[in-house]
Amino acid sequence: MRHLKKVKKLGMVKEHREAVLRNQVMSLIIHGRIKTTLPKAKETRRLIEKLITIAKKNDLASIRLAARYLNNDRRILERLFKEIAPLFKDRNGGYTRILRLPPRKGDNAQMAILELLEQPQKPFELKAEG
Repeated sequence: MRHLKKVKKLGMVKEHREAVLRNQVMSLIIHGRIKTTLPKAKETRRLIEKLITIAKKNDLASIRLAARYLNNDRRILERLFKEIAPLFKDRNGGYTRILRLPPRKGDNAQMAILELLEQPQKPFELKAEG
């Protein structure tokens, strides 16, 4: 029985699951929407909502907490703190939306789109630093 178990295991070991979810959170910050399976979207939503709530505080401690989770990627941190968090300053949660899609052809997995409710105005461009 799964009483009091908060985390969905998603058929992965802990390290793999954390890496997949961290990459999905980073992709959601970069692109504003991602297409994934429904269970992964639900777990990613839990993490991104906590991260946006932390980013809304916009103090040194919150920057360090977010940097620790986002692998110290400055471009993603800047987008989170300067573009995404200010969009949700008047909202107390519910920053994302999950749209269900038809099942995937190969394995019939339930698919979904996870997106931020309010999109930043300018698109994010990945450029090599250096």
